[in-house]
Amino acid sequence: MAYRANVLICGGTGCVSGGSFAVKKALETEIEKRGLKNEIMVIATGCQGFCGEGPIVIVQPDGVLYCKVNVNDVPQLVEEHLLKGRPYKKKLYTSPVEKAPIPALKEIPFFAKQRLVVLRNRGLIDPEKIEDYIAVDGFAALAKCLTEMTPESIINEIKKSGLRGRGGGGFPTGIKWESCRKAAIHRNVEPVVICNADEGDPGAFMDRSTIECDPCAIIEGMTIGARAIGAKQGFVYIRQEYPLARERLAKALEQARSYGLLGDNILGTDFSFDIKIVQGAGAFVCGESTALMASLEGKVGEPRAKYIHTVEYGYENRPSCLNNVETWANVPPIILRGAEWFTSMGTGDVSENPWGGSKGTKVFSLAGNVNNTGLIEVPMGITLREIIFDIGGGIAKGKKFKAVQTGGPSGGFLPESCIDLPVDFDSLLEAGTMMGSGGMVVADEDTCMVDSAKFFVSFLMEESCGKCTPCREGLRSMYNILDAITKGKGKEEDIETLQEIGEVMMDCCLCALGSSAPNPVISTIRYFKDEYLEHIRNKKCPGKVCKAMIIYKINSELCNGCHACTKVCPSDAIIGKQKELHRIDVQKCIKCGACIDVCPQEAIYKE
Repeated sequence: MAYRANVLICGGTGCVSGGSFAVKKALETEIEKRGLKNEIMVIATGCQGFCGEGPIVIVQPDGVLYCKVNVNDVPQLVEEHLLKGRPYKKKLYTSPVEKAPIPALKEIPFFAKQRLVVLRNRGLIDPEKIEDYIAVDGFAALAKCLTEMTPESIINEIKKSGLRGRGGGGFPTGIKWESCRKAAIHRNVEPVVICNADEGDPGAFMDRSTIECDPCAIIEGMTIGARAIGAKQGFVYIRQEYPLARERLAKALEQARSYGLLGDNILGTDFSFDIKIVQGAGAFVCGESTALMASLEGKVGEPRAKYIHTVEYGYENRPSCLNNVETWANVPPIILRGAEWFTSMGTGDVSENPWGGSKGTKVFSLAGNVNNTGLIEVPMGITLREIIFDIGGGIAKGKKFKAVQTGGPSGGFLPESCIDLPVDFDSLLEAGTMMGSGGMVVADEDTCMVDSAKFFVSFLMEESCGKCTPCREGLRSMYNILDAITKGKGKEEDIETLQEIGEVMMDCCLCALGSSAPNPVISTIRYFKDEYLEHIRNKKCPGKVCKAMIIYKINSELCNGCHACTKVCPSDAIIGKQKELHRIDVQKCIKCGACIDVCPQEAIYKE
């Protein structure tokens, strides 16, 4: 049946938590009520990326995007757009710097500079219907590999593309596949392919959203990889906090088997391969390759020394090819469109040196103090300024940009002086941070860099497996020093001590969790040493975050005695009758910030 319009509802976790499934049901009901059931199709897609504006609704082929849609908006949206043919202005996107709403999705700055490869099917397909994926050339790359290419030619194509692992290490994918195939042949052992979907960085949701958006892309990529290295068995290791992604992946696997795209004799050939989902328990360290494989075997998720390579002795001591979700999703379009197409995006030259560039695109979860938070995919080499101010729409609430943290808990903070830095593997490493798996958190002027470093060290201290002494003791020592500094008990020599501990950890820790753990501390000392000194010498926190160094006060000229603050204060620290000037008892105040959040006059401030 031909429909005159499709109404696409974002079905990513963010929008689902905001009620998008209820909006979908309401739209279906309203459309049927208006007699439009045979003209309009309602489809739940994967994550549309514009997470801060969800739930998102897009009407195609008009290309009109609606933001923050709720059930109550549905009757008028259907009336205005689907019956009268004009945009429903109340729910159109309006940029923070513009007053006029923007109806067309393609004209919204958030989408304008993105380049979709991994997220190529975002908003185009129902992720729970394999037929939708097949309709947009899904599994055509696999068919090409099985009928036109040898395992060696598949590997050579991936090598020529310059694709590097998107999980954090940036290892050349083609070389990894080649090493794994050679090891399997040399040892006469059947290899295995593994997808790392154990994404645990605070503020990161790239892999989760990619699976929710397009699970078949990961399945196809892994199957191509299995064909290349000679594997018959594959695993997707996914964390238990991702129920929607896991559910959609399971449905996609079941459908792929029913279509003859997984299992025995795929597409009528002599190639057989299948994939099993394994659920992790949420341990951050299991994102590390050897710890992940130990967990797959039912053992404690602890890393091992890297002098034994997993491409030779990995899962069950078999040659194992592990890539993350984003890396696998890149494989089908490279095979289908060719390595030259992929190398046309990004930076550097990989023709002579596989480590010599950053080709293709990168998916980031853009979070923090930025107007447009969400999931983005950009060409390698784009600048931080373009991401934060063009795509991200600048800093929220008109605040000033202070820093951006890339690479998750093991990444570093970059200051405003690095705002024009190109985003690629080498540039970020040189600046003192890393690409990581793609977390990007923006900090505004009210952020305390010492407290931010302490937060990430605290996270890693809790998530460390504790197997090696430099990591276990180094993180705890770092945390204790940072905690003392934020409480006004720091000493100037603490800065040098933090750097020394960081250097030891970088050199001596068993796995990448420990060796990269000092990055938040080292980078903040490198770029924001003055804040450390302000905490230590003057006992002041420039961001007014560290509780030991601030007090809460009420501006007598702004307070009208509305009593809003007294109702939420958990410690009865605010004194004053209604409609009279209030004051704060600093002895009782626990500095929770609840009063600031509710004060309509903005009369309460930190000093």
